[in-house]
Amino acid sequence: ESWKLDAVLSDHTRSEYEEVVSRIIDGLDFLSAIGADDAPSLKSVDMFTSHEGLLLNFEEALTKQVGDKFYNLGAHFLWVGDRTRQLDGAHVEYFRGITNPIGIKVGPTSNPSELQQLVRILNPQKEKGRLTLITRLGAKKVNESLPGLIRAVKETDIPVVWVSDPCHGNTETTSEGFKTRNFANIVQEVINTMTVHEQHGSVFGGVHLELTGEEVTECIGGSPQLAASELSRKYETSCDPRLNYTQSLDVAFNISKLLKSESKLERKKRE
Repeated sequence: ESWKLDAVLSDHTRSEYEEVVSRIIDGLDFLSAIGADDAPSLKSVDMFTSHEGLLLNFEEALTKQVGDKFYNLGAHFLWVGDRTRQLDGAHVEYFRGITNPIGIKVGPTSNPSELQQLVRILNPQKEKGRLTLITRLGAKKVNESLPGLIRAVKETDIPVVWVSDPCHGNTETTSEGFKTRNFANIVQEVINTMTVHEQHGSVFGGVHLELTGEEVTECIGGSPQLAASELSRKYETSCDPRLNYTQSLDVAFNISKLLKSESKLERKKRE
């Protein structure tokens, strides 16, 4: 009930969102009616932290031996960036030695052979949940690049979790010099990624987003219909442009609609 939809300019979109919110509230009311809202699981959250393992001297200072294994105690989950995933590089060597679940950012310069080697180096024991591949290809390159990467990983017979980062591959600079991202490209990369995974019998495991709960003006588009000329109004980032509060809800609702459509197709196939 406290979700803010004031910045959603389209009446049709706002109506769709309000319908989803109404269904969530109905579900919560049902739990309350049967007395299930007192369950401990509804009164607490599991919170996990993650960051890119970029500065190795910092990461090494946070790494401790626990029993016969080494853990980075500064986060639950760490990932290797797209620019530091060299096979013979120090970052891959460091990540090979820690027991935390880890990820690799997979950008448009990744090739299937290199990815196969990375997967074998970082998850030689074929441990489930150990390795996440975070693709950040850009909306226009997903259909071209992702199928080969999926096939290459399948050939290793090593389990991975596939996640999409639809933000980093869709960064652009406006004529006024603002680093930004177009909301339409972000959503399109998610759609393309989900479609390719489905076509190749792979499981799409989630999304990795850069967002904030504030109504900043750093990304173009979304239901606030933010134009490039409006970016200067509240452009606060010192690094990468973030989805604002309303645009973040937009992404969540769009993914919800995609999953709902997929669920309907699955039911039809079983009938």
